[in-house]
Amino acid sequence: MDTTAGHTERDRSSAPEPGVPGAGETGEGSRSVRSGGSSGVSTLLGALRPSGMSWRRVLLLGVVCTGLVLLFSRFVVQPFQIPSGSMEPTLRVGDRVLVNKLAYRFGEEPARGDLIVFDGAGSFVPEGAEGNPVGAAARGVLAALGLAEPAETDFVKRVVGVGGDRVVCCDKGGRIAVNGVAVDEGYLHPGDVPSEVPFDIVVPDGTLWVMGDHRSSSRDSRDHLGSPGGGMVPVERVIGRADWIGWPVGRWASLERTDVFSRVPDVPSAPGGPHG
Repeated sequence: MDTTAGHTERDRSSAPEPGVPGAGETGEGSRSVRSGGSSGVSTLLGALRPSGMSWRRVLLLGVVCTGLVLLFSRFVVQPFQIPSGSMEPTLRVGDRVLVNKLAYRFGEEPARGDLIVFDGAGSFVPEGAEGNPVGAAARGVLAALGLAEPAETDFVKRVVGVGGDRVVCCDKGGRIAVNGVAVDEGYLHPGDVPSEVPFDIVVPDGTLWVMGDHRSSSRDSRDHLGSPGGGMVPVERVIGRADWIGWPVGRWASLERTDVFSRVPDVPSAPGGPHG
């Protein structure tokens, strides 16, 4: 999950005609000046309206366009406003990332290194934390257009472990190890260590272990080890993959998948089950 200047010609009806009192005199001249101002506003509004189109049609067109944008945002690509610095330096506060909602719709699953947006209800926050349903719905519409921060239950993090992975922190070099292979996380915030909290976990099938790039300012899977679900995010709760930074203009970029996990082996499948 921003001005149009119009130029209008001076209304000729406001200019005094021969025999009509001028601007400092009384009578029809003063009324002429006032009506000229009103006419100017009308002219400006008319210039903003497409030629030959009534205001009713303009309003209907606006509603239809908004509806199409919401449908596109709901099913294809949604702008997501970054509300905190937990993903710095990769993502900054106020960035609008474009979330690809089709990334995992056709058989592909989240992979190590992916930047994902997910619904943390039931894992990072208690179920029912959305608050007032009317306010949540209104906020959801604005968030879908990239005009407001996301719902309090939505998060953006990096996938570090997938189902079956053993994720350990830290090895003798102070690095995170996944399936016995140490990972040099070049995307971490300068000055941060991989984790000040030691852990050794095995990610259950169908879930993800996620962490922020700004480890010292990120509440992620590490902070929810004692919560229901043990800090794991169900794959079914993933909204999509953050593939691009769309705003501000100076930050336009494609968020390529990192290759720091390329040497990590997959967990071998066991007979009768997806993982050993």
